[in-house]
Amino acid sequence: MNFSVTILGSGAALPTKNRMPSAQYVNCNNRHFLIDCAEGTQLQLRKYKINFQKISHVFISHLHGDHYFGLVGLLSTMNLLGREKELTIFGPSELEELINPMLQFGGSRLSFTVYFVRLNMTDEATIYEDEIVEVHSFPMDHKIPTCGFLIQEKPKLLKINPQKITEYDLKIEHFKALQNAQDIILETGEICKYQELTFPRQKALSYAYCSDTKKSLAISKNISGATVLYHEATFLIKDQKRANLTTHSTTKDAAEIAIDAKVQKLVVGHISSRYKTNEEHLKELKQIFSNSEVAEDGMCIDLTKV
Repeated sequence: MNFSVTILGSGAALPTKNRMPSAQYVNCNNRHFLIDCAEGTQLQLRKYKINFQKISHVFISHLHGDHYFGLVGLLSTMNLLGREKELTIFGPSELEELINPMLQFGGSRLSFTVYFVRLNMTDEATIYEDEIVEVHSFPMDHKIPTCGFLIQEKPKLLKINPQKITEYDLKIEHFKALQNAQDIILETGEICKYQELTFPRQKALSYAYCSDTKKSLAISKNISGATVLYHEATFLIKDQKRANLTTHSTTKDAAEIAIDAKVQKLVVGHISSRYKTNEEHLKELKQIFSNSEVAEDGMCIDLTKV
């Protein structure tokens, strides 16, 4: 099983030679998701050798351009390359009204079906679910309605210990019960505890994406215990007034959210173009939350190794 995140864009609104605006590719147990789609996202997907035709779902957090201006170009390229598989796009209610006219005015008729799903911008909601993965959206505190996302694995099936079952005559239904943490009753009437025949359950992993927002402890309950939290830290502590004015966060804000939510690891991004290096961001973060990193374009976060 695999769960990884590739940072396609780690910068804020202004692209720089080192940072593109917000976009991330998530591979969660072969579910292929794109979170936000700033200008240049398709170039970043190519640069980091990601097959974007595998992407099945796109999640757009809000309608500031540095989070969705790349979407029309990505759809057009998918079409030119002959995509046939349907694509589902989650976003604010106005997103479909913005995207479709741009495609129509350019004479583009997509060769594949696009489903637009409106996000609930005011309450937490489960927006995607299958037998292995689920995705939740939740409101954040920004200038315009904005959602964060939590991608999490469902509880994993238990693995059977082959050395422990050799003395029993087990049937298929017994194996299924053990994998689902259920005791079994043999034909002899003997009760076998699942804990004695299986390995301890592997912890389900989760990834939280919070960009853009000012500090809001209200989101902690939505991301509680996340394996990795990606939280914007557009500004350093010395620029707290600017952060408040623009409804963004500082390194201190992000680190305090990580502590409050009891996450394992913090990665910050959406870094303002005014900063030339990561050094001060990293220094400020680690003084508050030691297991922190600053995102870079191309960074790959392997949640299985956190």
